[in-house]
Amino acid sequence: MAAARPTHTDGARARGAAPPSASVGDPPSGLAGSLRGLLANLVNAARTRGELLQVELEEEKLRVAGIAVFALAAAFFMALSVLVLTFFLILLFWDGNRVLVSGLIGAAYLVIGVVLALIARSRAGMKSKLFSASLAELKKDGEALKQ
Repeated sequence: MAAARPTHTDGARARGAAPPSASVGDPPSGLAGSLRGLLANLVNAARTRGELLQVELEEEKLRVAGIAVFALAAAFFMALSVLVLTFFLILLFWDGNRVLVSGLIGAAYLVIGVVLALIARSRAGMKSKLFSASLAELKKDGEALKQ
């Protein structure tokens, strides 16, 4: 009689492979599996929050660049108009009070510059809204983990 040959599964068990009931894609059970699942969820949450931070930073960068372009164009044309209007007023009062008009125009420019500098300083002291959505999501995540 011929000796019984071991089946494929018997050979696999003899080499220390997993029994046929456990499939390769099944998650591991027990404490280690739970910890791995928790760690995977935390990593995915952190990655998602990081992507949100990146998107917010890109949006803020584009917003600031757009504001800067329009601000520079506006400043250029306003400076040009101030120059032309200054010469217009000086020429208008050339025969009479050109020195007085020049002094009044200079004083007006000084007052406008001081007011604009004060406005800029007050706006610089205001709190930025950058990353506010990301911080809110991280706060929600922290509250969800506490529960």
